[in-house]
Amino acid sequence: MAGAFVRVAVVGAGYMGGGIAQSFAAHGIDCDVADESAQRARERVQRLHEEAGEFAADGLLPPRMADAVREHLRAADSLESAVDGAGYVAEAVPERVDMKSAVLERISANVGRDVVIGTNTSAIPIGELASNVTAPERFLGVHWMNPAPFVPSVEVIPAAGTGSSVVEHVVELLRSVGKVPTVVGDSPGFVANRLQYALFREAARLVEEGVAAPAQVDEVVRNSFGFRLPFFGPFAIADIAGLDVYRDGFTTLEAAYGERIGTPHLLTDQVERGRHGLKSGQGFYEFTDGLGAEVARHRDRAYAELNRLRERLGRVELREQADPPR
Repeated sequence: MAGAFVRVAVVGAGYMGGGIAQSFAAHGIDCDVADESAQRARERVQRLHEEAGEFAADGLLPPRMADAVREHLRAADSLESAVDGAGYVAEAVPERVDMKSAVLERISANVGRDVVIGTNTSAIPIGELASNVTAPERFLGVHWMNPAPFVPSVEVIPAAGTGSSVVEHVVELLRSVGKVPTVVGDSPGFVANRLQYALFREAARLVEEGVAAPAQVDEVVRNSFGFRLPFFGPFAIADIAGLDVYRDGFTTLEAAYGERIGTPHLLTDQVERGRHGLKSGQGFYEFTDGLGAEVARHRDRAYAELNRLRERLGRVELREQADPPR
C-alpha cells in the first residue's frame, strides 16, 4: 500500500478536479494534474496558481498555502505521466458513467496494484464503477463538495470489495488536508445528494403549486432550518425540537401528502419508547449528565454568533427572473 501518499495525481482539471488538486497542493502534497490535452492541463494549472494567489489576497487562504499551491501543483502532459509514481489517484472527470469507466480503465492499466484510486462522483454507485478497475480492493468513492478548497465534508464510499486499510489510508489523507471525511454506504447519491436533491424536489413542488416563489423559498430556508444546519444535522435538530412534536407534525403532513411525506418508522419507534429528544434526556442522541443544558447553551451561542457573522458579511442580492417559473 502506498500509504504515505507523498504524491497524488488528479485526472480531470475542471472545477471539481482543480479544487481537489489545490487542496492537496496547499498542504504540501505534490500533485500532478492531467486533462484531455497537455495544453488544457497547463492552462488550468496556471489558472489554479493565479486563483490561489487571489484567495490569499482576499484573505481566504494563508499566503504560505498559496505559495504551496504554486510549488506543488503541476500540469502533466498526459494521464499516463500524471499517474506515474503517484500513491493516490483521484479521478474527477464529468459525471458520465461511460467517461468515468474509460478513464478508470486507463488509470488502473498504468499504475501498480497497490496504488489507491478514488472516483469523485456525486451520485453514481461505486460498485457500478468498480468493475472498470483492476484490483478493485484499492478502489473507492471519494466525493468532495464544491468549492473543494473551502467546504470541509468529503464522503468516503467503499465498494463491496474495497479493503478496510484502503479506507483508513484515504480517511487519514483527507484529514491531513483539513477535510472532514465521513465513511458512508454505497447508495445512489450517497448521503449529501440524496438529502440535497430531496430538498430541491420539494422546493420545486412548492413553486409549481403556487405556494411560494423561488426567492421566497430560499429566504425561508436560509432563515429557518437552514440557519441551524452549520451546527446540527437533521437528527440533532429533531432531538432539540422534540421527537413527539415532529411525530405530530408528520401526522398532519402525511394526511395532506400521503407517503411522500409519511411518518418515518424510525421516528415513531423513538417516541413510543419515550425517547422524545433533549427534553426527555434521550432521543437519537443521549442528553444525560447535564449534556442537554450544555447543548442548549451551545445552540444559543452559535446562533447569536451566526447572526453577527451574517450582519458583518452582508449578502449578495440575487436578481429574480422577470417571468418566474411556476
